[in-house]
Formats: sequence, structure tokens, C-alpha cells
Amino acid sequence: MADRPVQRTTARVVVLDPDGRVLLLGARLPDPTVPPGEVLFWYTPGGGVEDGETLRAAAVRELAEEIGLRVEPAALEGPVWLRRHVGPFGAQVFDTRETFFVLRDVVHDVVPGALTELEVLADEPHQWWSTGELAAGAAFVPADLPALVAELRAGPWTGPPRIVG
Repeated sequence: MADRPVQRTTARVVVLDPDGRVLLLGARLPDPTVPPGEVLFWYTPGGGVEDGETLRAAAVRELAEEIGLRVEPAALEGPVWLRRHVGPFGAQVFDTRETFFVLRDVVHDVVPGALTELEVLADEPHQWWSTGELAAGAAFVPADLPALVAELRAGPWTGPPRIVG
């Protein structure tokens, strides 16, 4: 592994449908050098911010690429959460700084738009999760996602972003 973590800024979106279900993607790739296996954890759509791109612009680009949903940056609420994670992916350690937005009342059939080579390799499933399904237990990122989503379901976010683990 490299001596110093690579810093990575990401923008993510908590996508909620009119019934309050949340759309999550299933991570299946622990290392880009091995074939994907079972789902390791479920997470929100989003990804890396490109040079010169705002967080909102990155979030809407990632929605289009990963799930085929096109929205305007102004449709995003927040930011609602901030998260930092340091950990390995393959032979590299990443220091990831995540900013989360929320998009409400989405009715959408997921059809990826423009996946990267790594995303195609990962072949990640998607699922709309109800409150009961979230409570039934699975591995989520962030780990307290079920409680965090419950807070978002209560109504529009009006405060500063919350630091989540």
C-alpha cells in the first residue's frame, strides 16, 4: 500500500421516493483485482468530484451516470450530512470526504447512464428500501443510515449539515 492516503472528495445523494423509500446501491467489489462477490454493504448514489466541479454539479452528474436520473442542481436539498472515511480499496488507501444531499419524491426506474469501467466491473445491484427493510438489518454506509433516513423523511432539511459516522 502507498504511504499516504489519496484524498478524495465525493458528492452523494439520498434519493427518496414519494413513499419515503430510499434508493441504495450494493457494493460488491472489495478490490478492483478480484471478481465481485456478494453485496458487502449498501450505499447512496454518488462519487468523486472532478476538477473545477461544484459538489452539486458532481452530485447531479453522478445521478445521471449511475442511475440514469437527470435533475437540476437546484433540485437537491442540503447538504444534509458530511462524512469522512479513511480505508483501503485494493492497494491504495483513500481519505474520502463525502457531502450528502437529498432528492425527494423521485419516481424513477434505474437505468445506468454512463458507468465507468470500474462500475461496470462491479456490476452493483440497486434496491428501493422501505423503513421496515432498513430496520430489518443489512450493512449500510453510513452505518447509521436507517436512523439518518428516518430524520430526512420527517421533512425538509433546514439546518447545517450533520457530521455522520
